[in-house]
Amino acid sequence: MAIEIQPERAEPTGRGPEAAGGRPWWQRPGVHTGLIGAVAGYFLGHWLGNMLGGFYARSSLADTNDVAIVLGYTFGTIGWLAGLGVFNDLLGTMLGRPLPAHEMGRTEPGLVKYFQFTLNHKVVGIQYLYGMIAYFLTGGLFAMAIRTELLSPTYHIIGPEQYLMVVGEHGTMMMMMMSSVVLGPFGQYFGPIMIGSKRVAFPRLEALGFWLTPAAYIILLSAVLMGGFPTGWTGYEPLATQATQGMDAYFFAFGLMGISMILAGFNMIVTIINYRAPGMRWSRLPMFVWSMFGVSFLQVLAVPVLVGACYMALTDRTFQTAFFTNQLGGSSYLYENLFWFFGHPEVYILALPGFGIMSEVISVFCRKPLFGYRVMVAGVLGVGILSFFVWQHHLFDSGINPDMRPLFMLTTELISIPTGFIFLVAMGTFWRAKIRFTIPMLFALAFYFNFLIGGISGVFVSDVPADTTEHGSFFVMAHFHYTIMGGLIFAFFGGLYYWLPKMLGIKLNETLGKIHFWTMFIFFNSTFLPLFALGIMGMPRRVFEYAHNLQTLNVWVSISAFLLGVSMLIFLINFVMSVTFWRVRAEPNPWRARSLEWQLPTPVPLENFMRVPVILSSPYDYGDPNALPVADLNPPPGVIAAAYAPAATGLEA
Repeated sequence: MAIEIQPERAEPTGRGPEAAGGRPWWQRPGVHTGLIGAVAGYFLGHWLGNMLGGFYARSSLADTNDVAIVLGYTFGTIGWLAGLGVFNDLLGTMLGRPLPAHEMGRTEPGLVKYFQFTLNHKVVGIQYLYGMIAYFLTGGLFAMAIRTELLSPTYHIIGPEQYLMVVGEHGTMMMMMMSSVVLGPFGQYFGPIMIGSKRVAFPRLEALGFWLTPAAYIILLSAVLMGGFPTGWTGYEPLATQATQGMDAYFFAFGLMGISMILAGFNMIVTIINYRAPGMRWSRLPMFVWSMFGVSFLQVLAVPVLVGACYMALTDRTFQTAFFTNQLGGSSYLYENLFWFFGHPEVYILALPGFGIMSEVISVFCRKPLFGYRVMVAGVLGVGILSFFVWQHHLFDSGINPDMRPLFMLTTELISIPTGFIFLVAMGTFWRAKIRFTIPMLFALAFYFNFLIGGISGVFVSDVPADTTEHGSFFVMAHFHYTIMGGLIFAFFGGLYYWLPKMLGIKLNETLGKIHFWTMFIFFNSTFLPLFALGIMGMPRRVFEYAHNLQTLNVWVSISAFLLGVSMLIFLINFVMSVTFWRVRAEPNPWRARSLEWQLPTPVPLENFMRVPVILSSPYDYGDPNALPVADLNPPPGVIAAAYAPAATGLEA
């Protein structure tokens, strides 16, 4: 493993010309210059697209000039990144004038650094945190609009096209958010620290991965101004080819988010393999790091297929290619296969980080070692491998060769075995434990309860005879909300309450936190459990008119959804007030946890460790009076230097 040996450097004070870069913040690259570049780039690209679009017949079946929109998004994204200063260091190096660290926002004082392109992985993690909360709240508002419309089967607030637009925006926004909601905030912030590293392998790629997410967010929202997209979050052909220009925003934004995921996954893989501290053997890796490792491989292998499918569909709409256009010899089934080859590993890109977070939480608050550490590692790796062999179960009703159905039904049901390993490890850890019912632990218990319901319901939709009747119904929607929201989002909040004292140095209000948990848990189940019944009774997804006998259950679900939204408002009040006004300082290790991040002071120093630590024992040796400390944080430098060759000390990308 490669270990970085760097000279000790004091954290900047945030005062003086060195910290300020010699210029006031408004004269340095940041969000403000990025927005200027994005607007200028968009109008330049749109103008150029209008010029080019006049040379050939419009290719979209919606008879729109998609070239102007796509080139506008392309130039706007480049302008956004250029305005942020993403290319400054590259151009400076090419011209023989590399920029100092403060010009990259690495040592900016106060809040300014959170609005700049920075190489500090902890700052990037916090940027991801706020960015993903914005995604989540926006997607939640679209969900409230959906449930408002479904209060009545006949009285409508919006028309059918607008309803499909809202459904599509909600689903896509949530899927884009949940792809990065754990790997972004917690993975980027704590991943390097938990393996004893001072940095990530590719800090510029890490920062670039984040700054693509606001661009994707704005582009996806812009679809509303162009009529939205009627395909839901899947973007199915041939409906996608017939849609208006809002479809271009969907494909472009989803593709950008995919590129962001690939960059984050590649960076995390290289960091975990090459930047582990001495003594950090594979058998001592925290389970959260193992989950990040598995998820990163899924992202690097599966997400390029999504990116390719999105931009192939864009070329169908703009440059008259025929990948998926049936009328021109393409195949809409090809798109379905490409999308779901990404789409089902995506389910485990969402699920595995939740298991990783919860493994950290339950071990700390049960005060026990993880039951069956190696079994859980095998479960994580097994889920990742099998996830590439199940995608065709999404096509059971789409014309799949009947001879292939038994094979994919078998592989889908086989994946319950490694998932069961992970689940049973948690149950073994709970067994005869002296549990401390803190807020993170409450979310952990709810996570396993919800995921159990989601997993059991998944057995039905994996079975061909049952799936043919339940496909496209609210039963399927209830299933994936239990596995994704009931799993990942509960895990995210558990991780947030667990790690926020270390990330921001403040404690959230405990009373409001418990109110948030109980309202969220009760009304989540009150919202989505009845959807199983609605699905069995025949209510289809993405349709805003339904049979009158289903109204009572729909009203119940809508009211429960509104109260679930209130629980998010309680969290938001707690979070905003705790960060801005109350600011109750957190102890360096309020949970008495053993893992490496909790052995550091709060706030975490600029370079994490004064010296590269030497790992002495497992982070899960709770209850052992003879357990060694998890690490020696101040080892003699000569010992490390003799054992490991120093790595490069620069922040190369």
